[in-house]
Amino acid sequence: MSAIQVLIVSKGHAYNHDSFLAMFEDYEDINTTLVEQPAAQVVLQPENAKRYDAVLFYDMSGIPNIGLTHDDSDSSGQPTAAYEKAIKSIISEGKGIVLLNHGTVSWPHWPLWRKIHGSSFLLSGGEVFGENLPGSGYRGGHGPHPNPSFRLSPVDKDHPVTQGLEEGFSISDEIYIKSDNFEKNVLPLMRSDYSYESENFTAPPLAPPEEQENWNHPDGSNLVVWANAAQNSPVVASDIGDSPEAFSNPGFRMLLMNSIRWVTSGDAKAWAKRFSAGDSS
Repeated sequence: MSAIQVLIVSKGHAYNHDSFLAMFEDYEDINTTLVEQPAAQVVLQPENAKRYDAVLFYDMSGIPNIGLTHDDSDSSGQPTAAYEKAIKSIISEGKGIVLLNHGTVSWPHWPLWRKIHGSSFLLSGGEVFGENLPGSGYRGGHGPHPNPSFRLSPVDKDHPVTQGLEEGFSISDEIYIKSDNFEKNVLPLMRSDYSYESENFTAPPLAPPEEQENWNHPDGSNLVVWANAAQNSPVVASDIGDSPEAFSNPGFRMLLMNSIRWVTSGDAKAWAKRFSAGDSS
């Protein structure tokens, strides 16, 4: 059996390249190629992307007014027409997609990107899934507080993504507080035992100063890993995946490799078509 070919898209957010790429070294069935924005937009064009079985998005793109110019987005945070066409081609084809951590923060003003990752994360206050909410908080990462420690437990122990993780695993990494109103639209995979209360999180740094000063978030979702379907593409999204502490964690590595294997499987592609059609089985 030939190795799964994975294209990793990065840039726009600091991370430890060596420890990130080291995660894939011990898996002969998974071969990775890393490309940064905006070159990724060329590689993701249909004629070039056909060699890849899955795309792992680890970039933080499409965020206007913060000095990020690496993604060719316009002043309102919209992608180029060529990039939008490329992403639409990927999900029409049904190529597997995995998003880690800030990958779900990308393109906050591009509706298609939220349909792909399914998260309710907001960089600043606004409407998400029909509800007006404050910006999402975070704890750890590159903020003023160390990474919190918590335990992840599978929602469905029989799902291929959670195979080998039936007892869960403990980890220290960046974590988000976000509304639970996204859960009805996705397939829950792993939940955290962290306390998702506003006082345990830091205000969103990109929110206006007045929002940061008075920031308070309703109790949030503890769903950290979930599956989604973007048209014909099976998707796995994970809030965690920010730090060397996570990259070296055996549980996280198993979660990531399971996710890649599943989104490239025939079973996952068949599930995505059913899920997109409203069948949650």
